[in-house]
Amino acid sequence: MPYITVDEGVSIYVEDIGSETGAKDVLKPVLFIHGWPLSHEMFEYQYMALHKNGYRCIGIDLRGFGRSDKPWTGYNYDVFADDIKQVISMLNLQGVTLVGFSMGGAIVMHYVAKYFSELVSKVVLMGAAAPCFTKRVDYPYGLEKSACDDLIMKSKQDRPRMVYDFGKMFFKSENSQSTEMSKWIFSINMAASPFATVKCLEELRDADLRNDMQVLNQRNLPVAIFHGTHDKICPFDFAKVMNEGIKGSRLIEFHESGHGLNIEEKDKINEELMKFIG
Repeated sequence: MPYITVDEGVSIYVEDIGSETGAKDVLKPVLFIHGWPLSHEMFEYQYMALHKNGYRCIGIDLRGFGRSDKPWTGYNYDVFADDIKQVISMLNLQGVTLVGFSMGGAIVMHYVAKYFSELVSKVVLMGAAAPCFTKRVDYPYGLEKSACDDLIMKSKQDRPRMVYDFGKMFFKSENSQSTEMSKWIFSINMAASPFATVKCLEELRDADLRNDMQVLNQRNLPVAIFHGTHDKICPFDFAKVMNEGIKGSRLIEFHESGHGLNIEEKDKINEELMKFIG
């Protein structure tokens, strides 16, 4: 089932690794939600390690990204949460761990606040763009809203250059990963819809999930926060705010990583994921 049709007839691409074993009902399911403007492919190194150790890994491409349909509507956390709900239902997932990276972390936070059920057992917020991606009067962390406006303008004028320049901030330093790795991330980003790229920048700029964070806190779900201490896109202050705001959450620091911690410290990420999921 590589595609699942959600509202408005939008087809969502699903990579379901582990279902082919015939024992998918007994494998612990882990659903990965990618960041902006990436796709499920960014979790390649997690799929390989977790599948080898007996986990069912499900990666989806959010609408507008990767191999999913690219409609002209629906690019906000509310609709993304609706899409995830339908994917979980169609795959009959139970006891699922949700792993959200960057914008995907914000989407996971909103999903749990809006649609919590017994189907979700644990949550991992990885380099999450939450609870706010941009600064507020009472939230001094992240980018200025004007910086997002600048990215939007550059995306409309020269999207490849915007993606390339933004990609320079993805890792701890420009030279910490191979040139080929950076080119691979660039190619994934360029597969996104230009419209989705802009609309999600607007959502990142404007969304305030502090109330959702409090709802997540009330759910009493096990929550792990994975964050690179050198993150230049979602500053480590985000992790501190989430850790303080979500009672009982566990903060794991990645001292050799920027934003792309699932690649920069893949072995540690995989180990901590499996330790947390159990």
